[in-house]
Amino acid sequence: MALPPPLRSVAVLVDDGVAPFEFAIPCEVFGNDRSEQGLPRFDFSVCAPRPGPVRTSLGFELVVPEGLGPLARADLVVVPAIGIDYQPSAELVAGLRVAVERGARVISMCTGAFVLARAGLLEGRRATTHWFHEQAFRQRFPQIDLVCDVLYVEDGPILTSAGTAAGIDLCLHVMRQSFGAEVANAVARRMVVPPHRDGGQAQFVQAPVRTVESVTLAPVLDWVQANLDGELSVAVMARQAAMSERTFARRFRAETGTTPHHWVLLQRVALAERLLEQGDVGIEQVARRSGFGSATMLRHHFLRVRGTTPTGYRRTFGARTHRPHSTEPAGRTA
Repeated sequence: MALPPPLRSVAVLVDDGVAPFEFAIPCEVFGNDRSEQGLPRFDFSVCAPRPGPVRTSLGFELVVPEGLGPLARADLVVVPAIGIDYQPSAELVAGLRVAVERGARVISMCTGAFVLARAGLLEGRRATTHWFHEQAFRQRFPQIDLVCDVLYVEDGPILTSAGTAAGIDLCLHVMRQSFGAEVANAVARRMVVPPHRDGGQAQFVQAPVRTVESVTLAPVLDWVQANLDGELSVAVMARQAAMSERTFARRFRAETGTTPHHWVLLQRVALAERLLEQGDVGIEQVARRSGFGSATMLRHHFLRVRGTTPTGYRRTFGARTHRPHSTEPAGRTA
């Protein structure tokens, strides 16, 4: 498994018009010192084209102590949402490009993708942004392969997220890549959010309001997660929900944004990840307990979903070989 670059330092780039919510996401995920819980801490900084006050999209100001210096040393650069007509300065564009050239990862949240596009970082790459601005993005940057039915897109060192809360999904994805599922899950628990959401933002695109029955599949989903080692066909799950298969499949997609088969597959892969990280369960046993039946099937699906083999994943994130957390000073404390 190819390891992502070490993640020790994070810089969040802001300027006039920055959206407070998207700015707060990397502050919460990477800025808090959770080392007492055994979680990583980072050299965290906020920077701007010039030190001093930055006016947010809601009118209040942030006082930013640093200019663009952190772009030259951060392992991860985060560009939160900002107005779609924002024009980055030549100095800012150069700073972002140099960061990528020296091996840093750069991620954008929501309309931050417009900044990366204007900096030339999305040329020849796939990217996403908020569905509401899809048409504006395509008109301005027709050469970029825009994907608007996902929560985030990773293309080499450049990662882009869809609208608003999808930035949380992307930041947790980066945590998972760098430190494994156990750490990402622990951070998600602290934030009281799901560690991994299925489906894309198409489920949030504006549509006519329609009346739906006040029924939730939450009890069935809980039952499925407790029985991942058993048979979980649509017929079995529909019986558990006391629905016809057709009604169940329709309701399932409405609630989760994906199909029952795909959702179950991802839950099984997630369980396999946790078992592999524990380091003391054989591969065949991992396959049985996660519902894949055999090591061959586990390897097939794990490789397709995660891009690595179960053995490679364990080598990287297993309890006995887990990479030590950074001891760099944190930018702020919880």
